[in-house]
Amino acid sequence: MNQPVQKNTLYDGGLAEEVNESILHSAFIPFGDIKDVKTPLDQATQKHRSFGFVTFLEKEDAAAAMDNMDGAELYGRVLTVNYALPERIKGGEQGWAAQPIWADADTWFERQQQEEEMQRIQAENRAAMQAAEELHRKKMTQEREGEKDEEVEGKDDPMARVEAYKRKMNNGEILRE
Repeated sequence: MNQPVQKNTLYDGGLAEEVNESILHSAFIPFGDIKDVKTPLDQATQKHRSFGFVTFLEKEDAAAAMDNMDGAELYGRVLTVNYALPERIKGGEQGWAAQPIWADADTWFERQQQEEEMQRIQAENRAAMQAAEELHRKKMTQEREGEKDEEVEGKDDPMARVEAYKRKMNNGEILRE
C-alpha cells in the first residue's frame, strides 16, 4: 500500500542519544525556515527513539535539506533523511488509518441510516407498483367483461346498442364524421 509522502516533513533516522529537538533544529535551520521539530519519546525510558521529524515551511527547503543531510554525520552517527509518511494509527477499514477508528462513527451511522431509508423507499415503491399492476389487471378484466356484456346486450336490444355507441363516441373510442 503506497502512502502519500509529506513533502515538507522529513524523517531523520539514526539520531545519537545526545541529540535533542534543539540540536536537530540547529542542524537543519541552514536549509530554510522550520515550522516544527519532533523527537518521539520511548514511554519506558523517556528518551527519544533514535529518530525525529523536521517540518519546513517550504517544500523546496525540505528537499534541499534531504539532499544535503541524508548520509551526513551528526554526533558521530550517520543520518538517514527521507520524506516522512503520514502518521498511522491502528484501526480503520484497511487495518491502519490516519485517524482513530471512532473518528468516522458519525458518518458510519449516517450511511447506515441512509441505506435503511433507501431500502424502505424501495420496498414502498415495489408495493406501490404491485398495487398499481393489480389495479390495472382488475380494470382490464372489468372492461373486458363489460364489453362482453355490451355485446350480449347489443345483440338483443337495439336501444342498448345505440347507448353503447354514444358512450364510445363520448369516450373518444369512435370518431365522429
